[in-house]
Amino acid sequence: MAVPKQGHTRAKVGKSRMHKFIKPVRLNVCPKCKKPVLSHTVCLNCGFYKGVEVINVLAKLTKKDKKIRENQIKAVEKETKEEKPLTVENLSKK
Repeated sequence: MAVPKQGHTRAKVGKSRMHKFIKPVRLNVCPKCKKPVLSHTVCLNCGFYKGVEVINVLAKLTKKDKKIRENQIKAVEKETKEEKPLTVENLSKK
C-alpha cells in the first residue's frame, strides 16, 4: 500500500475541508396550505404539486381527522382570498 512521503500541514487540510460542510435545507412555502415544503416535491399536508392534486390526502384519514383537515384547508383558503392586493379602485372606495 502506498504511503505519502510527506504529510499534509494543518493549513493544507483546513483549505480542503473549507468547502465540506452541511448546508441548511431550504424550504419553500406551499401555495395551497402555507406549510413549509421541500422544493420540487408534493406537499404531504394537502397533496398538491404545482396547483394540481397529486395525492388524495383525505382518502386515508378517518372521518374525524378528515373533517378537521378540511376545516384547516378552508381556513387557509379564506385567508389567502382576503389578502388580495389593493387596486386604485378599491382604495378610492375606502
